[in-house]
Amino acid sequence: MNDPGLSDYARRVAARWPLERALVGGARVDDARGVVPQRERGPEYVVVLVSEAFDGVPWLERVHAAATLWDADEMGAPAEVHCYTAAEFERKRESLPVVRWVAERGVPITDV
Repeated sequence: MNDPGLSDYARRVAARWPLERALVGGARVDDARGVVPQRERGPEYVVVLVSEAFDGVPWLERVHAAATLWDADEMGAPAEVHCYTAAEFERKRESLPVVRWVAERGVPITDV
């Protein structure tokens, strides 16, 4: 999924925190892949950001800051944003189904 809005978002986040990984999943990604439209949609966008620079930043603070950089008007829908260090990401892959779903079926956001 090569959406300029996603790349713009990743660049805005990366200007604040260097990103090792940026993934996007959600109903819009499934739509682009041709997944059957009768499914339960769930969130339109789920963004998972991984940066060691998140270390020491309270979780709610990093999520709030990264979420405010998302342009819902440009993208056509809000995003559920997750911000983790690499170690946190590995733990959350195991414990949070939505993070596992994005890790397995999401796509990388390019231009990070």
